[in-house]
Amino acid sequence: MAYRNLEIGNRDAVRTITVNRPDKLNALNRETLNELTLAFAQAAQDDSVRAVVLAGAGEKAFVAGADISEMNGYTPVQAQSFSRTGQRLMSSIERLGKPVVARIQGFALGGGMELAMACHLRIASEKAKFGQPEINLGLIPGFGGTQRLLRLAGRSAALELCLTGGTISAQRAYELGVVNRVVAADALDETVHALADQLAAAAPLAAAGILDTVLQGGESSIDQGLEFETQAFALAFATEDMREGTSAFLEKRKAVFKGQ
Repeated sequence: MAYRNLEIGNRDAVRTITVNRPDKLNALNRETLNELTLAFAQAAQDDSVRAVVLAGAGEKAFVAGADISEMNGYTPVQAQSFSRTGQRLMSSIERLGKPVVARIQGFALGGGMELAMACHLRIASEKAKFGQPEINLGLIPGFGGTQRLLRLAGRSAALELCLTGGTISAQRAYELGVVNRVVAADALDETVHALADQLAAAAPLAAAGILDTVLQGGESSIDQGLEFETQAFALAFATEDMREGTSAFLEKRKAVFKGQ
């Protein structure tokens, strides 16, 4: 289908979803949130898609935040609905069952940082900037920022970023555990493509099991998490992925040993 605010592209088993509002620094209005929710639902249902890259159009911003011009006239009831719409999108990305990589250039602020944190892996240009500036508007993060930032970077960092509303560099975001890698701007696409290709080539059921175990088990006690891991581990033995993967691994190991 045609989207007003997104571009969708496919490269082998990798789908790229690009927020395409560069004149608004890719800000998230309600329509864009709804389109993203639909686009990720389609990616989840398409068996040919094994990994997803989420990007923002242009060089200035991944996503610079929620669309303030739209939010400005909201009543509290409308704001609650907007928050829940955003949170449903972020949760759907996190629970997609397929690896999602955020390609981050320029600004990832407010809703943009929240969108990035909902992805499973984040690759940032050295020029990227991150922040939760909602307090400067008399607001708090509404798309999961207080919760995912807390889990990724810890309480002190989450409180500092949310209470000061300041921006941090990509390198500082890496040090806090918010991003996985920081690369030169001209190496961003190459790095993201290589990672997405690697993820798309991995056993899909095993990848889904890892995502479920880390995300669900991580919210449980250690004993519950370990039991969740055991059940997912056992279930993998019923899959063709496991049989094919084991056979291929054993053949490679034989070749290595012969080479020695």
